[in-house]
Amino acid sequence: MDEFELLKQEVETCTKCNLCKTRNKVVFGEGFRNSKIMCIGEGPGYYEDQQGRPFVGKSGQLLDIILDVCGFNRNEHVFIGNIVKCRPPNNRDPLPEERETCIPYLYIQIELIDPKIIILLGATALKGLIDPNAKITKVRGEWLEWQNRLVMPTFHPSALLRNEKLKRPAWEDFKKVVAKYREVINPNHISDYC
Repeated sequence: MDEFELLKQEVETCTKCNLCKTRNKVVFGEGFRNSKIMCIGEGPGYYEDQQGRPFVGKSGQLLDIILDVCGFNRNEHVFIGNIVKCRPPNNRDPLPEERETCIPYLYIQIELIDPKIIILLGATALKGLIDPNAKITKVRGEWLEWQNRLVMPTFHPSALLRNEKLKRPAWEDFKKVVAKYREVINPNHISDYC
């Protein structure tokens, strides 16, 4: 068994925080293991907890549409993970101690997958990975650097579903991702709209 599968096995049997008591399924993450792009959200919701897969509810459907328009998909280009691997009760934000307990798993995932571009989906992902005091409204759309990786913070797809006005700025962020992907990974990458 390789390191990735060993990590998955460890995560799926984790009991390090109280979220293990209320989860149905651990959501390890999903996608191409050698992805050059990694999307990171905050944590599983109801449908993710039921299926053990990230971003499968309405916000996940929207994320898949956005990725598709950019010429990306989970099977070839993107790995999708979360700050925490278990659903917080009632979809509340993960508590600081839950994030601190779980984020080492994400660090290992990032190291093993070795993406060149990380897309942070929402405030919790931004605060968890970059800076606990960062504001998504201030830094979204700006390229950041974290451990020699390019990081694009943008709005979480669920925020786009709640507020139509956020769709245009989020689309501008994803257009920047496509341009950067062409610049540093594949100059011949084809997408439908950018």
